[in-house]
Amino acid sequence: MGLSALCPGTFDPVTNGHLDIIQRAARCFDHVLVGVLENPSKEPVFSVEERLAMLRDAVTPLSGATIEVDSFSGLLVNYAADRGIRSIVKGLRAVSDFDYELQMAQMNHHIGDVETFFVPTSPQWSYLSSSLIRDVVRFGGDVSGMVPGFVREALEARLGPASARNA
Repeated sequence: MGLSALCPGTFDPVTNGHLDIIQRAARCFDHVLVGVLENPSKEPVFSVEERLAMLRDAVTPLSGATIEVDSFSGLLVNYAADRGIRSIVKGLRAVSDFDYELQMAQMNHHIGDVETFFVPTSPQWSYLSSSLIRDVVRFGGDVSGMVPGFVREALEARLGPASARNA
């Protein structure tokens, strides 16, 4: 299969920033597994099945490595080991991301002997986060160009202002 990497996340929803990191990982690895986290402590807007479907649609036009989308729960390092993957790719938007992600990378290396590769987010996407996207849609803002069109439509249907949902 060649060199594989795991790009984990909640992806609630997938943004163009996520897709940028996945595409860039696909240029460096032969196989990229996008792992959607099932986190029982979070209440996502979209179910795991919906997030998987959106991600599969979103990565279809990407080129480079073979890109696979799957879900997991529990420890990331256990999932990576089960899949035979020893490299994790994480995007970083700011220093605050680095502080948290460095600690996670060191723990993952300690308990799972995996390496984490940090990829700085492209400047055009550095302000994006799934939570910010959700908030903008909740208050009637337009997220066109920040997420794939079908993701925007799903967000608006689920979170848009009551007047737009009931029209």
